[in-house]
Amino acid sequence: MDYRNMKDTLYNIDSILAENERRRAVLAADRYDPLAGIGCCGDRVEVAGCRVPRVVLEHWPDYPSLSPLEQDRLRIVEDFEFWCARCVTIKDKMSSQNVPFVLNRPQRRLLGVMEEQRAAGLPVRVILLKARQWGGSTLVQMYMAWQQLVRHHGWNSLICGHLHATSKGIKRMYNLLLRHYPRELLDENDELPRFAKLEGQPNVHQIEARDCLVLTGSARSEDAARGYDIAMAHLSEVAFWQTSAMHNPDDVVRSVCGSVALKPETVVVLESTANGVGDYFHDEWLRAQMGDSDKVPVFVPWHEIGIYMHAVDDALALWREMDGYEHTLWDDGCTLEQINWYHLKRREYRTHALMMAEYPSNASEAFTTSGHNPFDREHLDRLEEGCCLAPLLVGDIQADGQSGEDAKRNIHLVSASSGLLKVWEQPEHLTPVKTRYMAVVDVGGRAESSDYSVIAVWRLRDSRRKAAIVAQWRGHIDHDELAWKSMQLAKYYNDALLVIESNTLTNEAARAGESEYILENLHQVYGNVYQRGHGKLGFHTNAKTKPKAVAALIAALRDGGYIERDQEAVNEMRCYEDHNGRYAARPGKHDDILMTRAIGLLLIQDKKVCPDAEKSPPSTSLATDGWQVQHLRLR
Repeated sequence: MDYRNMKDTLYNIDSILAENERRRAVLAADRYDPLAGIGCCGDRVEVAGCRVPRVVLEHWPDYPSLSPLEQDRLRIVEDFEFWCARCVTIKDKMSSQNVPFVLNRPQRRLLGVMEEQRAAGLPVRVILLKARQWGGSTLVQMYMAWQQLVRHHGWNSLICGHLHATSKGIKRMYNLLLRHYPRELLDENDELPRFAKLEGQPNVHQIEARDCLVLTGSARSEDAARGYDIAMAHLSEVAFWQTSAMHNPDDVVRSVCGSVALKPETVVVLESTANGVGDYFHDEWLRAQMGDSDKVPVFVPWHEIGIYMHAVDDALALWREMDGYEHTLWDDGCTLEQINWYHLKRREYRTHALMMAEYPSNASEAFTTSGHNPFDREHLDRLEEGCCLAPLLVGDIQADGQSGEDAKRNIHLVSASSGLLKVWEQPEHLTPVKTRYMAVVDVGGRAESSDYSVIAVWRLRDSRRKAAIVAQWRGHIDHDELAWKSMQLAKYYNDALLVIESNTLTNEAARAGESEYILENLHQVYGNVYQRGHGKLGFHTNAKTKPKAVAALIAALRDGGYIERDQEAVNEMRCYEDHNGRYAARPGKHDDILMTRAIGLLLIQDKKVCPDAEKSPPSTSLATDGWQVQHLRLR
């Protein structure tokens, strides 16, 4: 929507200012006083005018009758926010002065996630996607310090950054805390906690008073934690950890996490600003979002950070200058002062994408890269909405035989939790005309380290609905077995048109002899195999057809032309690159699922494949189509 061309009469500036004042008042009403326990996380009760964690009274029933100093000594054991304000000194980024550590809003939200896990008796596991300048690393480090200095003895920790300098910078915060730690809150016989180096181990520091170690290391060493009993690990700026033949982030994290016991109050936090898509941190973030990881994902948008505001002199002028994206920020609840800061800050960046990468409003923007991805981020976000529907079945497809005519008899689906086939919709047998389907096959390798083979089943577009992915098989398999399995899926889905990418199979046939050509054998048993020009079997991917297929996918994303069901398809699109018309997956990534979408959409434009292709796309929404799928599921 183009807000700039709308008449001012549609916007009553007085009502806008009134709403802005209401939003400012909500922010101002966010009272936070960790000494009094106001606005703090967890279940709290009032004792002598302070709100303290309920667990304090459960552990020490005589707490209300104790002296204030004795109360403070007990309270810090269970109240991290109180301990921060009472015991922790940090350097304020704005003033460069040493100040008590009072948590800001983003820090309190992150703490809430960590404390919820700890209070439930679970290990604390978090992956943190950061915007800049709100103190996420500070919060994590102080939380680990609290565990070491107050709650546990012998609770060793590791700080691991992409460089040693990063780790040492984090440790300097710990040093400042120790130098200013209040003696009165220690037990009478306790020594002040101080760092002491271990001889011959420059990256290991001991706090003798607590019998614990603080290790610092870098992602360039997989042995940073080996040989030590680690209870907590803070892995910093993980998106910038290098991947090479000698250093792999996956190996480093596995080594570190293998040293941390899976027991309550242990801590593992992966945190980073984003560094584009397709790296280890991005993969782990997606796994956490999908619920496949042990870590809880936490993202902090720029507008949750209190310093990002700028006074507004002329609200009407600002309103007229705001573009569609900035009006979306207003619709999402930002104040004019926040939007004005964003509006002014954007001028520093050559493109809006660069601004979004530095100051993201959502996780998707955070991973926006200045690289050469051919797909629009907003189009991918919209496509992702269709990926929320769980499969009807996970398993495989079977028949009386594995090849030849026997492979067509008694075709049926079997359920298996470890199966490689996902089915989101069963085939429809509507009268008088069956729903039409197409199965597209991208041929991969046999080895686990090679590209996957993918069979994607499309429900073709008709006058009622958009094209949609309804089933998919993905795995490593011998190519002859792949061909027969794809035939079975095509047969199961109303004798679907079977489109097999022929490049690999053609090359194999040339080496083995024409009599071994898999597509010819398949076509003798299953007649509905796609033929390109001159009656040649299969789809040939080359310098001419691949750009056309990718262009068809780009257009479909722009126009909302099909419904995706598999999150991995969207992930592959986010990691795809265009280098002057040469398309390929980012190094270390795959594009096998993506190509089944691109080829399928290119062929859907062919009137021989999809007779409705000349008609305008149906207006069925994702929500409506999702309802139809659920309805079929219930039947």
